[in-house]
Amino acid sequence: MEISKIFDLFLYGVPSIITGVIAFYFFKEHTKNEDGRRRFLLKKDLQVNAMPLRLQAYERMALFLERISPSKLLIRVSPNSSNKNDYESLLIKSIEQEYEHNLSQQIYISDKCWNIITTAKNATIQLIIKASMLEKTDTADTLREVLLREMTERHSPSDAALSFIKQEVSEIW
Repeated sequence: MEISKIFDLFLYGVPSIITGVIAFYFFKEHTKNEDGRRRFLLKKDLQVNAMPLRLQAYERMALFLERISPSKLLIRVSPNSSNKNDYESLLIKSIEQEYEHNLSQQIYISDKCWNIITTAKNATIQLIIKASMLEKTDTADTLREVLLREMTERHSPSDAALSFIKQEVSEIW
């Protein structure tokens, strides 16, 4: 008799254990899927809120690059005197002020993009310094002419950075 009771208990216990294991597995998978869904919805909401800020940052950095492009910078910033060193300092100061004004935008753009923008800024400053060091550059007006001639012969550093920004923004969409 006792063996038959153990056998009956086994017959009733095995299906309930199997049912319990299956229920536990499904409950675990369900909570995992729900957690993933909640994270997805939260991330989606954050992206909806952050996307306009990111695009605005890219717009501001594109504007920055356009403003420091030597051909546009020379038109916007005219020399106060004929001294080339004063004009060189004025141009560099203008670039640095533009850069400092947009420093907070680095939060919203990729590190690679920010590094390319910073490199373009530094290359533009170096271009101005090198043009100022030329022997034929003796006045502010000749400095402007040398820089403009240089820009007609090759692309400005801002152009490469601007192309990278355009590429990065197209990847966002």
